Amino acid sequence: MKSPYNVLVVDDEESILRLLKRELDSAERILHTAENAHRARQLLAKTRYDIIILDIRLPDADGMELYTEFKATQQDVEFILITGHGDIDSAVEAMRLGVYDYITKPFKLDRMELVLDRAYQRVSLHRENRGLRHTHESATRKTNLIGRSTPIKEINYLIEKLTPSEVPVLITGESGAGKDVVAHAIHSRSKRSDQPLIIKNCAMLHREMVRSELFGHRKGAFTGAAEAHEGLVSVAHKGTLFLDEIGDLPDDVQASLLRLLETKTYRRMGETEERRADVRFLFATNRDLGKAVEEGTFNEALYHRINVFNIHIPRLCKRKEDIPLLVEHFLTLLSQGQQKPAMSERTLQRLLSYDWPGNVRELRNVLERALILSENGVITDKTLPREVVRSGDEPKDDAPPMSLQNMEKEHIARVLSIYEGNRLKAAQVLGIGRKTLYRKIEKYGIEDV
Repeated sequence: MKSPYNVLVVDDEESILRLLKRELDSAERILHTAENAHRARQLLAKTRYDIIILDIRLPDADGMELYTEFKATQQDVEFILITGHGDIDSAVEAMRLGVYDYITKPFKLDRMELVLDRAYQRVSLHRENRGLRHTHESATRKTNLIGRSTPIKEINYLIEKLTPSEVPVLITGESGAGKDVVAHAIHSRSKRSDQPLIIKNCAMLHREMVRSELFGHRKGAFTGAAEAHEGLVSVAHKGTLFLDEIGDLPDDVQASLLRLLETKTYRRMGETEERRADVRFLFATNRDLGKAVEEGTFNEALYHRINVFNIHIPRLCKRKEDIPLLVEHFLTLLSQGQQKPAMSERTLQRLLSYDWPGNVRELRNVLERALILSENGVITDKTLPREVVRSGDEPKDDAPPMSLQNMEKEHIARVLSIYEGNRLKAAQVLGIGRKTLYRKIEKYGIEDV
């Protein structure tokens, strides 16, 4: 179920406020009322609104002037004017300046409700478009980690258990291991899956502008701040904010982030008013934050606050049984709807023998290169980087070299195990026909999985 949107009605007629509150407040929308501009300013300091309904005539302010004031400080908010017949010309002028719509007194409730819902649709569209500038892809579909290794099964189990929860999650693992994929999977299963997933790598933030990037600033807050700016926290409103490489966040900003996590409030640079944040937080790092705390380079309180739920992704070389599935996934993805290339068994063995210091990201890059160099729809050793090819030629440890027959038997058994006995799938990955696979299973006495 989608979370309700917030509406603020500012009108000096108590009967209208009571009517709108009684008839329009619902599970889909939360309606707050203010009898004057002073009260409206107080409510805006505490709550973020999606739609503001303004009476054009108020006892302590002009509705048009109030619209200009609120428009300058509120982002992704639509305004609706309530006006008498004598003020219609002013309302039409207001629409030219950006007001969504106007309604004349006396008005019908069904007309007001229709305008409200349409205004919120526009608010949602603005936020979605703005959010997409900060995220790599839409996360509205469920995302699965590719692999059948025990660690991947455990991670998928943890992600499923997180579905009803909103606790912060710290995703750890080496660079390229797939921390962003885990973040997408968590978000796609969460109650906020219909809202944006905003992604930011803290290591890429300009050190002098980190606070502004995260929390925003008002116009004139510092030299060069010619316009007001909404930070990532505001962009992620009602959605999820994924901060990668959180260990690179400056000390002073770490303290501000801690306060946000504990109070759900923050301030834009140059402002004294508190703003509320309705955001789910995910964090990731390839650093040992526990050690960073001991060394005094990371805020201890923040570490304990973000480490409520930890998901660790092991190196790819520790879960090599995932490689055939990852190869199939990436080749399908990179083929872009064209015929997926085949891979020789020998080439797959090269990939299985390599240690992948760059983890899953390196595997994808290698396959992308191999796809470009492939000929006649086949990926061979010639398409692989030298270090990958050499790794398959180097004997491991002091164990005696295995015979070709034993190597083939072991590899076929491993692939069958990965695909849970699915012989058609195994034959496709091995690059041989089903009949050939059946003969080899019988020849080597490989037991059914």
